[in-house]
Amino acid sequence: MAEDDSLTVDQGLLDAMRAEHEGRHFYMMAASSTSDEKGKQVFLQLADDERKHAEFLKAQYEALRKTGKTDASVTLGPATTFQEESPIFSDGIRARIESAHYEMTALSVGIQLELDAVKHYNRLADAAKDPTVEKFFRELAEWESGHYRALLDQQEMLKEEYWASTGFAPF
Repeated sequence: MAEDDSLTVDQGLLDAMRAEHEGRHFYMMAASSTSDEKGKQVFLQLADDERKHAEFLKAQYEALRKTGKTDASVTLGPATTFQEESPIFSDGIRARIESAHYEMTALSVGIQLELDAVKHYNRLADAAKDPTVEKFFRELAEWESGHYRALLDQQEMLKEEYWASTGFAPF
């Protein structure tokens, strides 16, 4: 790996570790702030995913600093999947949708965090000259895309009801 490529990967890994750390704390805060039991569990799972991502990135960063290259033997493992129609919250959230301000805000913030992560990892993968580096950034982008889609699906499922219950009419 060339010196300038190594510096780009170094900074990308540092930025990514910071973002994963912040994401983890956001999801832990979201879990502690919702009264929806399924929401608590899913936000804790998202926080754990962010922890795993940060550990993976740290291992790659340390390998790069020590050896000048990343470690292809360090893997992320399987991505969390969201198969249910209501991927984040239980259907019970609909019964209290008019007071679900925090949950709806958490969805919006989480969507933006995940979208930013997807874009960042794809940019780093596009810039990578080392196939191992490109592969792990693409894998991270795919993990974050799954989070993004689950949060967005949940928001789309609830937003009309939420807007109607709060008197918000954007049209």
